[in-house]
Amino acid sequence: MMTPSDVKATLAFSDGSPTMELPIYKGSIGPDVIDIRKLYAQTGKFTYDPGFLSTASCNSTITYIDGDKGELLYRGYPIEQLAVNCDYLETCYLLLYGELPNAAQKEEFNHRVMHHTMVNEQMQFFLRGFRRDAHPMAVMTGLVGALSAFYHDSTDINNPEHREIAAIRLIAKMPTLVAMAYKYTIGQPYIYPKNDLSYAGNFMRMMFATPCEEYKPNDVLVRAMDRIFTLHADHEQNASTSTVRLCGSSGTNPFAAIAAGVACLWGPAHGGANEACLNMLGDIQQNGGVAKIGEFIKQVKDKNSGVKLMGFGHRVYKNYDPRAKLMRETCHEVLGELGLQDDPLFKLAMELEKIALEDEYFVARKLYPNVDFYSGIVQRAIGIPVPLFTAIFALARTVGWIAQLNEMIGDPEYKIGRPRQLFVGAKSRDVKPIGQR
Repeated sequence: MMTPSDVKATLAFSDGSPTMELPIYKGSIGPDVIDIRKLYAQTGKFTYDPGFLSTASCNSTITYIDGDKGELLYRGYPIEQLAVNCDYLETCYLLLYGELPNAAQKEEFNHRVMHHTMVNEQMQFFLRGFRRDAHPMAVMTGLVGALSAFYHDSTDINNPEHREIAAIRLIAKMPTLVAMAYKYTIGQPYIYPKNDLSYAGNFMRMMFATPCEEYKPNDVLVRAMDRIFTLHADHEQNASTSTVRLCGSSGTNPFAAIAAGVACLWGPAHGGANEACLNMLGDIQQNGGVAKIGEFIKQVKDKNSGVKLMGFGHRVYKNYDPRAKLMRETCHEVLGELGLQDDPLFKLAMELEKIALEDEYFVARKLYPNVDFYSGIVQRAIGIPVPLFTAIFALARTVGWIAQLNEMIGDPEYKIGRPRQLFVGAKSRDVKPIGQR
C-alpha cells in the first residue's frame, strides 16, 4: 500500500520556468519515492535514468532487499529463516499467496504441484528439433514458450483462474523440462516424474536416474538442491523480473512472459554468472591451478589485464550477500558428504574464497564471494553440467516471476510499459532523389 508523505519535493528551474510540486510516497521499509507521473504533462520534460537505477517501476509487497545491510526478505521473512525452516514449495506458497501455509494448506499445495509435473508427450518430438549440443537455455526458451501452444486453456492473463492454473503448471513442469533438456543432450531416455517424491527429490531423480536401476536419492544432495531453489526464488525488480513484467504488461500469456524471463536470465551478467564463475575456475585450473592463483589475483588487480573475477561482489549487495552465507554452509556440507574436499577444482575454489576474504584489495572493495560462487560449486559437485546451471536458476526463479506478474496484473495502476528516450539523432530532413545523394 502506497502511503503519501506529508513532505513534498519541489522541482525548480534556473530559467525561471514555474516550479512544480511532486508528491512523495513512503514504503513500509526502504527509500521514499518521488512521484514524477505528471512531470511530462506539466513541464514537457522526461527524466533520464539509463538502466532505471534510480527509478521505481512499480509498488510491490513481495520481496525487499537492503543492499547496504545485506538483507533479503520474502514477504517480510528473512531469507536466513526461510532457508532453514521451510522447503521450496512452502516458499513458493508464500511468494504466490502472501503467507506461509499451515499444515493442511501445505499438503494441498504440494499435492497440486506434484500432480501437474508431467508434460504433454508431444514435447518430446518438439525437443528432437534441437541439435544435441544446443545450449540448455536455448532449449528452455523454446520449451517454455511452447507451453502456451500445449496449454492454451490457461493463457488468458486477465482471468484469475487461468493465472492460478498457469502458475501451478509452470512451477510443476519446469523441473521436468530442465531434466528433459539435459537427458536429450546426453542421449539418455527421459525419466517420467514421480509424484510421491519431494519437489527437489523428483527433480534429482529425473536428472540422474536411468531405467537400468532403482534411483536412491541422497538426502544431503536433495536438501542442497532445495536450498538452491529457495535462495533463487525471487530477487525483487532485477533484469529478468522487469522483463517478465514488461512483457506481461502487453497482456501476453503467462507462458510467453516467463519465456521472456528465461531469455533475459541467460545473459552472463545475470543468470549466467554461476556458469561464468565455474568456467573461470576451470581456466585457472588449466593454467596451473592453486600454484598459479597468485598470478591470477595479480591480473585481476591490474585494470589493463582484462581479467575479471567472477562470482565475487554483487550489484545490489554492497556488503555480504545473505544468500552466500547459506549457500556456503550447503557447499561445505555437500563437499563433505561426497568426499570432494581434495578435488583440485574445489580446493582451488576454497583457496580463492580464502584470498577474497583476507586480501585488503578485495575486502576494501567488498568483493565477497556471492551466491553464484557457491551454488556453482555445489551444482558441479552434485553432477550437474556447467551449461545447465542457468536453466536450474530459471526453474527456481519461475515462482518469483509468476508472483510479480500476478501482482502487476492485480494493480489498478498498471499500464503497458513504455519507457521514454533522450533523442540525439538527426532532426527532420528531406529525402533527396538517388542521383543527388
